[in-house]
Amino acid sequence: MVAFNKLSQYGLGFQIKVINSLLKNKKFILTIRDTITPNYFDNQAHQWLIQTTLSYFDKYHATPTLETLQVEVKKIENDVLKTSVIEQLKEAFLVANDDNEYVEEEFSNFCKNQQLKGALLQSVDLLQSGMYDDIRTIIDNALKAGQDKNIGHEYSKDIETRYRDEMRNTVPTPWDLINELLGGGLGNGDFGLIFGNPGGGKSWTLVALGAWAVRLGYNVVHYTLELSEGYVGKRYDAYFANKPVNLISNFRTEVESEIAKLPGTLTIKEYPPGKATISTLQSHIQKLTDLDNKPDLVLIDYVDLLRSKRLSKERKEEIDDIYIATKGLAREINVPVWSVSQVNRAGAKDDVIEGDKAAGSYDKIMITDFALSLSRKRQDKVNGTGRFHIMKNRYGMDGMTYFAKIDTATGHIDIDEEPMDEDGMDNPSSRPPNSPFNNGVNNDEKKYLSNFMKLKIE
Repeated sequence: MVAFNKLSQYGLGFQIKVINSLLKNKKFILTIRDTITPNYFDNQAHQWLIQTTLSYFDKYHATPTLETLQVEVKKIENDVLKTSVIEQLKEAFLVANDDNEYVEEEFSNFCKNQQLKGALLQSVDLLQSGMYDDIRTIIDNALKAGQDKNIGHEYSKDIETRYRDEMRNTVPTPWDLINELLGGGLGNGDFGLIFGNPGGGKSWTLVALGAWAVRLGYNVVHYTLELSEGYVGKRYDAYFANKPVNLISNFRTEVESEIAKLPGTLTIKEYPPGKATISTLQSHIQKLTDLDNKPDLVLIDYVDLLRSKRLSKERKEEIDDIYIATKGLAREINVPVWSVSQVNRAGAKDDVIEGDKAAGSYDKIMITDFALSLSRKRQDKVNGTGRFHIMKNRYGMDGMTYFAKIDTATGHIDIDEEPMDEDGMDNPSSRPPNSPFNNGVNNDEKKYLSNFMKLKIE
């Protein structure tokens, strides 16, 4: 009972004083514009006043006068609401404003209070459905309400912060080429996406990214929505031990020896397709953080199999919502997030997969910070080859295509640092004579080729 009394401490009296401050203090409305919402107010007339004031401010960059509000009141068709608004409007202008400073200081707590009340009511339905992770996320978001008082990066004053090394921390990939294009790797808060056709090696690419990071001492969490935790674990075993995944059970000693050398940690978490939301992942990451195992890198295989909180008749709208939420996740936890996605049927036939072949929505690419495609036709799978195409790069050049050697038995991937020509054709003449990507190799080079997919760190 005490808790609910606390939730009720910002009643109608306090709320009318907030309206008074909004109408009489432009600085106050500027400060709280992105925080305030009519839903925080219990009285319908107060909600109308808040909405009208905010709409006027957004349009004219000023607070409405009493005369302006009186004109707007006349447009209300509901007589009961109109009468109530008139009464509350009079009170808002007549209420003493000698404690405006107190109201402004308490506004953050008011927002948190109101958000928490709404969250508790919303949690009742979620509790009945057993959606505990969503409940935790809703409560956590409620507790954050009204906290953002930062006006942003002040360009003329914050010069020093723009040049600090820690401004963009990155997690390197296994490939020097990609690291160079990204300025060291995918950065904290960045969302990277790999497109490809089914069975083309996308999931193995995520394993390579995760394994490399673990070897460098980073903590990695790998979410799998398609394969089981155990099988994904075996893929990492195959990668670390450099043994075929279908025979990995015969190499337990080698696997255990390699695992013992790893300075980073790897957590593999499985969710059924269509069951987990971004909130589910947020909750799990919070659990890891509470256990002093906050991830430095998040891998999701794959985003399209998450569930959107937005119910829509159009699947595209749900997919867009999921991708926006994933980008938001990367920003909120401030770590790099990698995922994969399918291409459409036309893309599966192309030698080089371009951005217009993204399955479901081209907006996927627009949301990401770095996007590349992996194209592998039937003969590529036989030859252990493929082509990586840089679809988007927020931090540098894009549009290039690179030849790659891919071992889908161990997950080892090597990318040629010389780009292919504009038609996506290989250009061996531009490579050094001893390049492992050249054709027509001699016996010594064949021996080298058998080991070329071993990572440089080995």
